[in-house]
Amino acid sequence: MSIEVRVIDPLDALHSARDGAAFRVGLVVPQSGPLGLTGPSALDGALLAAHEVNAGGGVLGRPLELVLVDGGGAPGPVAGEVRRLLDAGALDALAGCHTSDVHRAVETVAAGRLAYVFTPPHEGGSRLPGVLCTGIDPARQFGPAIQELTDRHGIARWALIGNDYIWPRSVHRAAEGLAARAGARVVLERRVPFGAVEEALDPLLDALRSARADALLLSLIGRDLVQFNRALRRSGLDRRLVRLSGSLEENGLLALGGDDTGTLYAAMPSFATLAEERRQSLAERHRALCGPWAPVLDAYAVGLYEGLRLLADLAARRALAPDGLAAAAGRLLHGGAAGRAPIHLARAEGLGFAVLPR
Repeated sequence: MSIEVRVIDPLDALHSARDGAAFRVGLVVPQSGPLGLTGPSALDGALLAAHEVNAGGGVLGRPLELVLVDGGGAPGPVAGEVRRLLDAGALDALAGCHTSDVHRAVETVAAGRLAYVFTPPHEGGSRLPGVLCTGIDPARQFGPAIQELTDRHGIARWALIGNDYIWPRSVHRAAEGLAARAGARVVLERRVPFGAVEEALDPLLDALRSARADALLLSLIGRDLVQFNRALRRSGLDRRLVRLSGSLEENGLLALGGDDTGTLYAAMPSFATLAEERRQSLAERHRALCGPWAPVLDAYAVGLYEGLRLLADLAARRALAPDGLAAAAGRLLHGGAAGRAPIHLARAEGLGFAVLPR
């Protein structure tokens, strides 16, 4: 099956003649950097969404095209590339799955100019006009999971380790109250810059031992999360510490080499093993389009797929005006707000996840 989507390089979008008949979406997805390992899956989710929109007649008869921007760089350069595309009139809308610091930078150049849908878990808070977050905030993502694991494993002492940027800071602030509400307390909090996990490993492991933590909430992302879990395995702490992540998905678990401790958990909106007809149908359509060796559609990819479909539906209703975007999206989602999807808690079992019953 051929993919009915044109993917355009930003330079081509800037310097070649624009086909006015197309509906162009800037797709800001990491192809490098801390979240680069999630990029192939996220891109597949976007391709599937755009293919299905085009196979169904496009957006008001216009083919949906994707302008692929590498969202894995530093916030300033990524936002600068988006700004150049906007100033050139090269985009009709914007969608992204990237870190929150990149999101906040892109938001400042996109707000009020066009619709921008940001799909992964986020730090919460207000957004500027035209910016729609369809993901989840830390309280919703981690509240039930911290309570469940505290009860299940008799946890008294939580540790918090994450990367040092917007989302982990917000996660750690929320976790203090969530742990207390569950009858536990936070005994250690550390944040590490992107790419600095290797040199911080020994101090972090020593701090975990000294704090006598029972459980560890990990807000590390991408390759830093994989690297730290590998270090926990080498130290033997992986079998003693209950670990909960809000960014671990199937492709990260594969990069880790799987886990059979029974103590590694993830709280995410979607898992490939989720026994829901809609989720399994999405996986089947993905395999039919991209082949059996394509990356697993993880939660980031599913969120981006749904965000692009939402953008296309809003465009078809001529409802992309920045000032009314949130209200229009709420009506389209049958009166509900974006980001209200259920959150699932799953345990790593080998190379996959077992979703726990709610």
